[in-house]
Amino acid sequence: MPLYRSFSPDDIAADESVRMTVDEYEAVRLLDAEGLTQEACADRMNVARTTVTAIYDSARKKLADAIVHGKRLLIAGGCCEFAPTEIDQNIMEKGSDTMRIAVTYENGEVFQHFGHSEQFKLYDVENGKIVSEQVVDTNGSGHGALAGFLQAAKVDALICGGIGMGAQMALADAGIRLYAGVQGSADAAAKALAEGTLNYDPDARCDHHGHHHDGDCSHDHCADHHCHGN
Repeated sequence: MPLYRSFSPDDIAADESVRMTVDEYEAVRLLDAEGLTQEACADRMNVARTTVTAIYDSARKKLADAIVHGKRLLIAGGCCEFAPTEIDQNIMEKGSDTMRIAVTYENGEVFQHFGHSEQFKLYDVENGKIVSEQVVDTNGSGHGALAGFLQAAKVDALICGGIGMGAQMALADAGIRLYAGVQGSADAAAKALAEGTLNYDPDARCDHHGHHHDGDCSHDHCADHHCHGN
């Protein structure tokens, strides 16, 4: 997974954005950052060399558009599979009919800054009831790597406080549903989500520079501020 998903110019508030797909990002990373040939890049991406050329050309046009016209660059989506993230701690087994909830966790409360989370508390839910719990360490993973960590932990839904646009896109790519803007007891929040009564704020946002709060949401379900179960 890309470690960084969102880039904005410092000297203006970018009203427009350019969306680059993850496969376009990967072509730029392999060709420009790692210096691979197009043939080697095509082999790494498991596509034809002509496909790499087309992907790379599209990516460069988007980079130019963002840089020249002062637009925000967002990286999400595309046709790709993500390499699995390795977790060096034991995670409880997950049943085939189990919903796994992760909550950003600190001293029993919902931690309010997703990108700085040092722990998650995992809750396994069956038939609307929590059947098992576990606190896990993020091992210092930065915000860009946390989505991969949660995916490797087989998490279906995340409860958190503030969260940036890039992290939201990474969670969406990982297939993890997001319930942001939640405060208070982590146990109570997980119980409410399991029962379909959680109040949350889809517009909750934390920005790296602390000056911009974006009202967009990357999940279709966020039009409804309540979870109605799974």
